[in-house]
Amino acid sequence: MANHTGSEGVVKIGTNTLAEVRSWTLTNTADTIEDTTMGDSWRSFKSVLSAFTGSVVCYWDETDTNGQNALTSGSTVTLNLYPEGASTGDKYYSGSVIVTSIERTASFDGMVEATFSFQGTGTLSTSTAA
Repeated sequence: MANHTGSEGVVKIGTNTLAEVRSWTLTNTADTIEDTTMGDSWRSFKSVLSAFTGSVVCYWDETDTNGQNALTSGSTVTLNLYPEGASTGDKYYSGSVIVTSIERTASFDGMVEATFSFQGTGTLSTSTAA
């Protein structure tokens, strides 16, 4: 059985590696519609449309020109999320996303962080790094 540590993960915008990533989340959802009819004793449903959302948390790096600075609210980018690294044979998720929000946080006893939230637009693909 294979498992991985979070430290193996990589996030890329297109082919550019996002700097200072702390964590990321990816949520897949499916809408359903009810197709129960009279005489049924249990409700039944059909899956109709799928979607994905998520976020990436980074230590803020204002010098990450092709990474963090490419993620602006409302921008559309190709996001590639690698849970096990980006070496040949590693699986990853890829899709076009719209950046829906950017949150920056700072405290006197911590690092400055940026959280980039996104909404997928279109298909989420599972691929293998070449």
